[in-house]
Amino acid sequence: MTATPDKPHFARELCLLLLLATLWGAAFTFIKVGVQTIPPVTLIAARTLIAGAILLALLNWRGIAMPRDGAMWGRFMLQACINSVIPYALIAYAEQTTDAGLAAILNSTSPIFAFLLTAFVTRHEVVTGRKLFGVAAGLAGTTLVIGMGALKGIGIQFWSELALVAAAACYGVSAIFGKGFRGLDSMVPAAGSMICGAVVLVPASLLIDHPWTLSPSRDSVLALLALSVFSTAIAFVIYFRLLRTLGSVGATAQAYLRVPIGVAVGVVFLGESLSATAWIGLACVIVGVAAMTLPQKISGSAAKA
Repeated sequence: MTATPDKPHFARELCLLLLLATLWGAAFTFIKVGVQTIPPVTLIAARTLIAGAILLALLNWRGIAMPRDGAMWGRFMLQACINSVIPYALIAYAEQTTDAGLAAILNSTSPIFAFLLTAFVTRHEVVTGRKLFGVAAGLAGTTLVIGMGALKGIGIQFWSELALVAAAACYGVSAIFGKGFRGLDSMVPAAGSMICGAVVLVPASLLIDHPWTLSPSRDSVLALLALSVFSTAIAFVIYFRLLRTLGSVGATAQAYLRVPIGVAVGVVFLGESLSATAWIGLACVIVGVAAMTLPQKISGSAAKA
């Protein structure tokens, strides 16, 4: 018989799950404030550098050494490109012209892309009716969020929204590729990918933005620090803990918990608002992602298999 976790312990893990969703949901507001006076490339370069340094310090404190073979660092670099360099750049670019709440909604579609890739490319997951429903609901919600008005003319807002969807697609790819890091402490590939991301982004920042000439506001600097420390480094630590205590299925609940949180943070702190169709789209996205990530109930026949 499987032991049932005691209520105080389980309640603590659920609180951590809510905290993780809050940290990742708030990231879109931090980015929105940061890019007001810090160019996107410099913002994400600093984000990966600070977060990577913190994660390395935590690994050192835990007595865990990073791998030394070049092949593994090559995999870290690929993971960095699809999980931080490209999507971070797309999100930071997009939030120069879009609201943080809108970014949170569109970015939550990454499980949809992960499912489509696994169903039609890697084919290591069973295609169920519920998952197909989730894909349809999520895509419909994305269309409603972007709005049919985008079809009348392609402008800056449309391209920004498309960039957010492309970033979600990158996260979907990275979720599949990231499964190949089995056997490593979960914090190791996180730290490795952040350091590799910084290796790419810091030189790019120096060449493109000349950060020594910038005069960022106090709010942007504080947003950058909060993004790096809370929404990246600490969020990863909480996520790795939840993988051990709640399992991978339980930990993925943050994927749809962070959507309403991200929207609420933007509304409360930035005074943002959503259109009626965007609210409907938000509901569709949450339903779609939940349909694809909530665990299936084990039927009696399945249990006997």
